[in-house]
Amino acid sequence: MGAYILRRLLLIIPTLIGIMLINFALVQFVPGGPVEQAIARIQGGGDVFEGFSGGGNDAGNADVAGNTENYVGARGLPPEFIAELEKEFGFDKPPVERFLNMMWNYMRFDFGESYFRSISVIDLVKEKLPVSITLGLWSTVIAYLVSIPLGIRKAVKDGTAFDTWTSGAIIAAYAIPGFLFAILLLVLFAGGSYWQIFPLRGLTSDNFDQLSPLAKVGDYFWHITLPVLASTISAFATLTLLTKNSFLDEIKKQYVMTARAKGLSERKVLYGHVFRNAMLIVIAGFPAVFIGVFFGGSLIIETIFSLDGLGRLGFEAAVARDYPIVFGTLFIFGLIGLLVGILSDLMYVFVDPRIDFERREG
Repeated sequence: MGAYILRRLLLIIPTLIGIMLINFALVQFVPGGPVEQAIARIQGGGDVFEGFSGGGNDAGNADVAGNTENYVGARGLPPEFIAELEKEFGFDKPPVERFLNMMWNYMRFDFGESYFRSISVIDLVKEKLPVSITLGLWSTVIAYLVSIPLGIRKAVKDGTAFDTWTSGAIIAAYAIPGFLFAILLLVLFAGGSYWQIFPLRGLTSDNFDQLSPLAKVGDYFWHITLPVLASTISAFATLTLLTKNSFLDEIKKQYVMTARAKGLSERKVLYGHVFRNAMLIVIAGFPAVFIGVFFGGSLIIETIFSLDGLGRLGFEAAVARDYPIVFGTLFIFGLIGLLVGILSDLMYVFVDPRIDFERREG
């Protein structure tokens, strides 16, 4: 198993390089780069993209270093000043050199500083991380705690009234977009037209520092209830049906009938024999569920509930062409996703020690 883990860890390097290379190459063709953004801010031109309505070739060549006349809105600024901007942002170097320098720094976990915020990327990520951890961690935990027992119960009661009405509720929950459910929760429980039970925005109250330790815990859970529920709804539906179908497949196998013929109780059959095998596919889906909840839906949920997390950070950086944040967070998220994939394989072995990845690869 050690050799397998080592190979997977080594594969992270070329995988990350491939992810970063594709995105870096795509960015070279996107108009409105950091230099354009800086010029627009200096001249008070508002949104830099307003200049692209009839920009033609000028817009397409906005990121070509050294071609100062190609920058939309740069007319009237000294060429020396434009060249200084290019040098400050690193666009005085060829793309290949910029990419190699970026990857060398990232491999040493040096993500540089934001172009427009005067703060390091790693400090920004640390600042926004608590919000995303809150949404991702609690949503995943709740989804698994509810979905696995419910899925097992549905498998045992397959075809009964319980299975029918719970399936209807699950399908309805899955069909509701997370952002729409979030708005519904706000209207019903956060001071809309009905009840003022939960706060409208933020992760903690304004007087959080003055609260007692127990009150801080209560205040924290009071604030995260609605956003976590909105983040969990789709993952909850998927996991429940996945668990049910996995258990149904195992229940029909010969070893289950043999165990029942030996006089084992239904609980012993389910949790002593079926559970280990049926949970393999559920565990295999853990990385997708975690990463999906942690990063996928965070932008909309954070915006609706006024939470300043990684989702909003990434979106704002992309709009502002703040490349250190865009590529730095992409590298961090990609690395986390790959490591979670390895963790999933380890959980496979933990649940079923018969699995040997090294033998399968041999």
